[in-house]
Amino acid sequence: MGFEIDKNFRGNAYIVKVQEILLDYSGGFADLANEIPNTFETRFASASMGKTFVAVGILQLIEAGKLKLDDTIGTIMDFDLKSIDPDVTVRQLLTHTSGVPDYFDESVMDDYEALWLDHPNYRIRRNEDMLALFIDKPMMYKRGEKFQYNNSGYILLAMIIEKITGMDFDVYLKQNVFDRCEMSYTGYYSFDKLPAKCANSYIYCPDTDDYRTNIYSVGAKGTGDGGAFVTVEDIVKFWNGLINHKLLSRETVRQMFSKQSGDGLDPEEGYYGFGVWIIDNPDGQDYVYMQGVDDGVSAISEYNPNNGMISVLLSNYGDNVWSRMRKIRKEMY
Repeated sequence: MGFEIDKNFRGNAYIVKVQEILLDYSGGFADLANEIPNTFETRFASASMGKTFVAVGILQLIEAGKLKLDDTIGTIMDFDLKSIDPDVTVRQLLTHTSGVPDYFDESVMDDYEALWLDHPNYRIRRNEDMLALFIDKPMMYKRGEKFQYNNSGYILLAMIIEKITGMDFDVYLKQNVFDRCEMSYTGYYSFDKLPAKCANSYIYCPDTDDYRTNIYSVGAKGTGDGGAFVTVEDIVKFWNGLINHKLLSRETVRQMFSKQSGDGLDPEEGYYGFGVWIIDNPDGQDYVYMQGVDDGVSAISEYNPNNGMISVLLSNYGDNVWSRMRKIRKEMY
């Protein structure tokens, strides 16, 4: 059984079930001015989808005995945490229950571009470059008190990877996640040194009824909270790497895909595991997904363990991938 996607979707959509391809769609332009279309090999910015990669890196270090879930940032980090509670744990960072100050609190902020008025985005190339955006802020709530999505927590997790391994987090992820899954088109790239086949990400300008790219809207290079460039096929390879235990043990993947935080009050948002979102499925195994959104970027990918389906939707125009994912669930699950 195949699946039809509406032809006004600008981006790539890919659905596989075991070895069967149910959907392989490309629409819109990777380069709008030169009318270069998106293709199967186009690399898309994936925003917060990268948090899942960082979570896998952390869990690998835990499996290797170099880190524990209940280790505290005060014992790991060697810089002044200011008013951040030093007893915040790795587990709390992974599950968005840390309460550390978030540089972009999505519950009260919606203008991501405003971040760069005082901190030029072209200077954001490493995780420590992000510290100035939140290190002087107070804790948002007492550690472990509740779930609240938190970007800064994943900056700190990437810094933990760097502290323990002595490697830049993206180099570690390339060697221990991407290469292991043969994700040869995935990586963290600087906007001024993009490799071939990277799509521009476009923001609609209602005043002039045209588009501009997002190069002044996000950091110059992705950090621990997101920003990897990916292809739809590489994302499928990533899921298969997890499912087939190329990256983590069976037990660790079980924990990763289990409800660790969140209240499920929003059935679509669901719960949170370790670096992944989880939708409750009372009739079988829960659905697991990762997602990302930035100016001009929207991305979602979901694994349904009940039928082996992996769905990937990536848009470089910020098109609504969530409504289309709901349609996939309704018609395909």
